[in-house]
Amino acid sequence: MSVLSSFVWSVADTLRGPYAEAEYGSVILPFTVLRRLECVMGPHREAMAEIVAQYQGEQQRRTHLKIRTRTEDSAGLSFWTTSDYTLKKALQDPDNLAENLIDYVGGFSSNLDVFKSFDFENVIRTLESRDRLAQVTRHFERIDLSPDEVSNADMGGLFENLIYRFAESANDGAGQFYTPRDVVRLLVDLVYADDTEALRDRGTVRSIYDPTVGTGGMLTVADEHLHDLNPDASTALFGQEINPRTYAICKADLLIKGQDPSNVRQGDTLVVDRFEDRRFDYVLSNPPFGTDWKAVESEVKNEHARGGQGRFAPGLPAVGDAAMLFLLHVASKMRDVDETGRGGKAGIVLNGSPLFNGGAGSGPSEIRGHMLENDLVEAIVALPNDMFYNTGIATYLSILSNSKPAERKGTVQLIDATGLGSKLRKSIGSKRVEIAERRPRRDRSCVRRHHGRE
Repeated sequence: MSVLSSFVWSVADTLRGPYAEAEYGSVILPFTVLRRLECVMGPHREAMAEIVAQYQGEQQRRTHLKIRTRTEDSAGLSFWTTSDYTLKKALQDPDNLAENLIDYVGGFSSNLDVFKSFDFENVIRTLESRDRLAQVTRHFERIDLSPDEVSNADMGGLFENLIYRFAESANDGAGQFYTPRDVVRLLVDLVYADDTEALRDRGTVRSIYDPTVGTGGMLTVADEHLHDLNPDASTALFGQEINPRTYAICKADLLIKGQDPSNVRQGDTLVVDRFEDRRFDYVLSNPPFGTDWKAVESEVKNEHARGGQGRFAPGLPAVGDAAMLFLLHVASKMRDVDETGRGGKAGIVLNGSPLFNGGAGSGPSEIRGHMLENDLVEAIVALPNDMFYNTGIATYLSILSNSKPAERKGTVQLIDATGLGSKLRKSIGSKRVEIAERRPRRDRSCVRRHHGRE
């Protein structure tokens, strides 16, 4: 993956001079998405053209295209382009290359609106004005991003690696966009742990939601792990993202996987819940560490004032740290317990502030009290330091459940995993430690019982 990422990123050599380093990502990311879409569509362009010509309605086109392109390994395409162009064909008319590319992107079905988030037409015009459009287009036309060569998981890793490089070059806090895959795998394993047998049942259907979805890495790992347990399982993936570029990547990535693109929505989760009327089987999140909520203070306080109808009713943390607001949001999105006793589960990555900040009677203390009194905290896992790309501070995984089994009720399991990491041969940013890919075992000896408030 690092080789592929380096090759994709090597187009920066072409951009150097007319572009500042901080601008590279605005070109590289949308072209990578376009090339991936092109490679996915490649074997199906003939069928796509026939269906587009035969049916006028988008729903008809989507239905027939999915049926025609469905395979054992793919749910079928649910997007298309009405344009005849590819990058190769567009390059054959160099005098009109910009117009050809704009026509190409403009022909995509309405559910693939991600290039608006990239402001891609402006990217093309700017490249043309700086005499770099043909070189960049040729560079990406040579990259094979077909599913046979680059799996969905590897493609997700490529997107995240590029986001990391882009943010790093712009000094823009790379780690807030990119959760290390070893952390994601561990979080997913812990959330699924008690449900493993149920997930193998025939006809399993599960919804998975990430309110800080980024490029969709957590959803991808959760989806693949579930299908490893049960290839016949059906999943519905949902996400909300504030950053327009990462939102666009996530939406395109999930659309390629056959998911409903309307399930990825843009917006600030603390300001507006884009899935207000929905609850989910599994909720996963790695909110940005140490961010304040001063810019949205009035909206958050209004949500708090709604009392039991709002997500933040139990209390408000200090304005300088939004971590506990994300914790409350995640807890609020777990599905209700049904007649069989099955409810929702959640996993969230946090630093130490939600555990230790605020004295008795403070907002953080009230939130912790709410979580404990309602028996929502199943486990807290202390991770090794130096696990993340932008910080070496202590981090924790909180596993939540609103339907604990009888033997776990009233308990919180505290797991010290600080010694489980192994050193990387070469650090990546602040990340110097990783956790090997293996199924974690819970240590029953470290269960502690809580009684009411902290």
